[in-house]
Amino acid sequence: MVTAELAFASIGAALACVLLAWVLALVGMLLRCQATAVEVARQEARGDREAVVRVLAERPKGARVAISHEGGRIRVRVELAARPWTAWLPAVPLTAGAAVEQEPA
Repeated sequence: MVTAELAFASIGAALACVLLAWVLALVGMLLRCQATAVEVARQEARGDREAVVRVLAERPKGARVAISHEGGRIRVRVELAARPWTAWLPAVPLTAGAAVEQEPA
């Protein structure tokens, strides 16, 4: 009896570890999206187009970046349908954003 219970508990613990690792992978992707949004907003506020292009080239694969200018503010939104590890797992929509004031010329 104890052996079967231990086996099921071990399987449950293994599944919990896999789920935790999957969630941590999602958090890592969200942090990369946030870093991209902040860096694009900063460089756009400075007017450094070359740096914006460089940062956009390094964004997470499949991420969409939207840049808007509203008055003296620059808003950047990064969206990603995250699929960590494999394509057959469900996609998790991740969104990150940043807003900064336009720097004087």
